[in-house]
Amino acid sequence: MHIRKKSSIFAADLYTIIKMKENNIPIVDCPYGDYMIGDASGKLMNEYGRYPCKISCGVYAMLVRGTAHATINVTEYDFKANDILLLEPGSFLLIREFSDDALVYWIVFGSKFLEKNTVNNRMSLSALQLHSPKISVSENHAQVLCSMYQSITAALNARPTMLDSEKMVHIFNLLQVSYSKYAREQDEYLIKPMDRRTEIYQEYCQLVLKHYNEWHHVSQYAEAMRLTLPHLCSTIKSVGSRTAGDIIIEAIITDAKSQLKITNLQIKEIALSLGFDNVAFFNRFFKSHVGVTPKAYRNG
Repeated sequence: MHIRKKSSIFAADLYTIIKMKENNIPIVDCPYGDYMIGDASGKLMNEYGRYPCKISCGVYAMLVRGTAHATINVTEYDFKANDILLLEPGSFLLIREFSDDALVYWIVFGSKFLEKNTVNNRMSLSALQLHSPKISVSENHAQVLCSMYQSITAALNARPTMLDSEKMVHIFNLLQVSYSKYAREQDEYLIKPMDRRTEIYQEYCQLVLKHYNEWHHVSQYAEAMRLTLPHLCSTIKSVGSRTAGDIIIEAIITDAKSQLKITNLQIKEIALSLGFDNVAFFNRFFKSHVGVTPKAYRNG
């Protein structure tokens, strides 16, 4: 069963999550199936979190109140209320301090869930990891995210539950799209460029997140970056495991899937929002990469 683990028993859950070790570094994953949802106080996080661990799952969290200080990979971050966090699999985390009054809402997607649902949908797990894992949102956006968390929690705790792993895929996609939209407004890197190729890759991923709903051709990004098309394509391929075109496609498809499942917008409206003037072409594009038409995907 996929149940929300309440903060009163979160300590035991945290112990279960982190007890696996690799080279003496605790591995954080989701032991309760595909996902977990919960909250934790600053006092509890201070008691159980003050040692380095490696993240094997995907973590979305929001600091509802209070402050926190943590090291993620090699960078230290200060968090305040209304800061949201995305931890990618493979990230290293060291919690240094939470204020006693802190409250954190979190959603964890297990490594097995990510393996099943990100094979052809790696926007968050690749391009987004080049941004800072911390994003500050406005009070209004923070209230929306809190309401989303509370609604998901209520649906999950309903008996019988209103959520299952299939439905959580769409929530996962929504979180990725929401994070990318917030990330467009910030210009920090989690990983500093080590060489020119990595710098080009990071700049390209940033531009894709900013312009994928209007620029669908790699040549447009090459022109904006003042690089030749062959040089850009070969650089992206050499740094990442995918082509430059694949990154654009995956960004578009991720956004399209989320809009189809979570909104009531007409397919034509979704197509237009993603830069497709011809809905028939959008249908063909979607089907060629997903295997079904947008309508069939929405109704599936």
